[in-house]
Amino acid sequence: MEEIISRLLSLRDPDNAAFQQKLTPGLDAEVFLGVRVPLLRKLAAELTKNGLREPFLDELPHFYYEENLLHSILLSREKDFRVCMERIEAFLPYIDNWAVCDTLRPKVFARHRAELLPAVKAWTRSSEAYTVRFGLDTLMSEYLDEDFSPELPELAASVESEEYYVRMMVAWYFATALAKQWDAVIPYMEQHRLCQWTHRKTIQKATESFRITEEQKSYLRSLR
Repeated sequence: MEEIISRLLSLRDPDNAAFQQKLTPGLDAEVFLGVRVPLLRKLAAELTKNGLREPFLDELPHFYYEENLLHSILLSREKDFRVCMERIEAFLPYIDNWAVCDTLRPKVFARHRAELLPAVKAWTRSSEAYTVRFGLDTLMSEYLDEDFSPELPELAASVESEEYYVRMMVAWYFATALAKQWDAVIPYMEQHRLCQWTHRKTIQKATESFRITEEQKSYLRSLR
């Protein structure tokens, strides 16, 4: 992996590293190189071509923040669902920030939603904050359109956590669900099914959305 680390070091950007550290509290300054995402995506393509992709994915844990971002980018491009799931399960315990978590959006999930759902349910029940966040993010990105089912919002509503980044994802999920599945989801707001902080944050995010009508926004504000 020395070749990959050397490449990342050559792309480092101290100013961007300082900026990324501010956006990602809780991590030590030394783990940030400041490599910009477009360059990481380019590097991901190169690793796939030169045969270093698999050895890199096998190398866990990583030290640098950008190594973890690169890992998420590579997994998001995995075409084999079974392999993708195995590698995600191996990687999830090492995700320690929202950016790496939210970058992990495997395209292969869209073709395997029925097979994926049991894992999503398990992730949302995890004791690890970023595993829960990943489960909620997947629930939001994969199951609010043609594969939506009225019982799925219950998975998000049942999440109990004091973690800021988990609560924010619950709010993000419900704000998006209100835009896409209003009739099925509005009872969660009317019945105050979420904790007060998440309830108010959901309303805030929903009323900032251009996908919510002015009439809907007015009604949501009355539910504060």
